[in-house]
Amino acid sequence: MIAILGAGESGVGAARLARQQGERVWVSDAGQIGDRYRQQLVAEGIAFEEKGHSREQILAADLVVKSPGIPDTAAMVQEVLAAGIPVISEIEYAARICTGRLLAITGSNGKTTTTALIWHLLQTAGVDIRLGGNIGDSFAGQVAEAPSADYVLEVSSFQLDNIEQFRPSVALLLNITADHLDRYGYEMDRYAAAKFRITENQQAGDILITCHEDSETQRQLRQRSLAAEHWTFGLAPQPGSRAWVADGHLVVDGEALFPAAESQLLGPHNQRNMLAALLAVKAWGIDPARCVEGLRTFRPVPHRLEPVGSLRGVRYINDSKATNVDAVYYALQGLSGPLVWMVGGLDKGNDYSILQDMVAEKVKAIIVVGPNRAGFDRAFPGQVEAAADMASALDLAATKAQPGDTVLLSPACSSFDIFKNFEDRGNQFRALVQQRIQAESAQP
Repeated sequence: MIAILGAGESGVGAARLARQQGERVWVSDAGQIGDRYRQQLVAEGIAFEEKGHSREQILAADLVVKSPGIPDTAAMVQEVLAAGIPVISEIEYAARICTGRLLAITGSNGKTTTTALIWHLLQTAGVDIRLGGNIGDSFAGQVAEAPSADYVLEVSSFQLDNIEQFRPSVALLLNITADHLDRYGYEMDRYAAAKFRITENQQAGDILITCHEDSETQRQLRQRSLAAEHWTFGLAPQPGSRAWVADGHLVVDGEALFPAAESQLLGPHNQRNMLAALLAVKAWGIDPARCVEGLRTFRPVPHRLEPVGSLRGVRYINDSKATNVDAVYYALQGLSGPLVWMVGGLDKGNDYSILQDMVAEKVKAIIVVGPNRAGFDRAFPGQVEAAADMASALDLAATKAQPGDTVLLSPACSSFDIFKNFEDRGNQFRALVQQRIQAESAQP
């Protein structure tokens, strides 16, 4: 019997796959299961429980598949491990059954945009490949429908924590910066080790792609030996690198392919993402020149430097996915000032003072959305004002911004103080801005 801990996208996908494989399945969620996922479980006749765990049922399992949001330190997981029952992640379970090739992307920042871009480039080049993992539909749920398909997968450190055999033929590690350190005992090396698990099962003939300008990635590489072939990219060329920017063009293996300014992706960090995507396409066996039109037509992923409209000459940008300091740094770096910067949420142990020089150069006002302002007050004394909710924050931002300015929601924190998730936070921002634009246009 297979027990599934967690009944969200990952857990229900794993349950559907296990059922499709003829396994007896038991799904257990400590919280309340969402209506969508409950309906899927009922429709497929999969047994489940919610609002608590039945220890005897779970400890009778031969294998436990754990959703990525559940840490290994959770009491139920500790009991399972103490009983000698194997605990694996959903992507590990799916990879054991999938017979197609895998192209997997991880990193602290940029992985969703880069994953979506790679999939878009391959699609426009006529390649039949599916998109999943930490973006869109779960890997396991899709393998239940198409076990022999090829997949482009966004994978997080949480998903990589419990792999054993997961092996992408092309792996892309974009960067490693401080994030989710609370999950890893506030030890950077433990977090970095989780990211590097993306390559631990790769073999000769597989390819690992990294950024030669990312200092933590390069430090970690010096401590490891790789079985895979290693390709690198960066904004400036270095000996042995395969992709860089020259005269404003994206260059792969010496061939200038695309003027970066023609992309809808903003900022130097997105130039790195585009270089990484082109190298991944090449590693997959596709001529990057076939993907140029895809670079031109790709639209920014929601909540990642997403322009949502302009009102009275002020531009509004939704970067709600920027839940750590480095992501915010890239956002501030990629935008010209003056900026009204909207921040806030649950602090993950980040050091906001790293942003002081960038803030001094570009930011005219800082607005905290919600109650958690202490960390920002320490880093930016006397510069911070607070608002109870998104609507109040936008009202305050409107008093600070003048024509030509940008209001940027780039929170530097997780969203779980007054929002359901980062999507809810970004959706509220977008909807309120667009409501105000419509109201303005309706006035005579």
